[in-house]
Amino acid sequence: MDKIIVLIGAPGAGKGTQARLLNERRGILQISTGDLFRAMKSADTPLAREVQAVMAAGNLVSDELTFKIVQDRTSMPDAAGTYILDGYPRTQVQAGQLEGLAEEQEKEIVAVEIDVPREDLLKRLTGRRTCPICGEIYNIYSKPPKVEGRCDEHPDAVLEHRKDDQEDTVAARLATYDELTAPLLDYYRKTDRLKAVDGTGDLEAIYSRIERAIS
Repeated sequence: MDKIIVLIGAPGAGKGTQARLLNERRGILQISTGDLFRAMKSADTPLAREVQAVMAAGNLVSDELTFKIVQDRTSMPDAAGTYILDGYPRTQVQAGQLEGLAEEQEKEIVAVEIDVPREDLLKRLTGRRTCPICGEIYNIYSKPPKVEGRCDEHPDAVLEHRKDDQEDTVAARLATYDELTAPLLDYYRKTDRLKAVDGTGDLEAIYSRIERAIS
């Protein structure tokens, strides 16, 4: 049976990176709700216009509207087989909506939690520095540039510390994740569909753990 692979992990856990690797190596379609929302900002469809109106009013996109976006994307021909959802569901309401979609598409849900200790997450996020010219990402803890504060390829470029990666913003993002996602993990754990993998260490080792979890 084809699967809907739900990747769950805190900001900085590496969900996007691992989803891309599964796409490149196993040909599994990656559907990122972040990418879908970004596409909606410039698309000219009835659904996109509905999303744009909500955003223009300064309101949060509802669970119902988010589900419509996911439902619309997963109804496309390239999503006929197994696919990965990166960033959805985020709430128990969305998890319930996904159950109905999985039944309709005759697919099995497999939830994979990429588990990373909080201290490691903080280092991954607050340590990130980005080159404003080429976009190369460094980390002062795990991947420092050759010269502090400067890009290896563009020595004149001062590396940027994005607002999203500053300590107060990171703390708020992690607190939101904890509040919304703890019930989601319990939900999949109780239905015996949660597979937790160690998200620390070598990128290839993490990928191998995830690959075993979904097989």
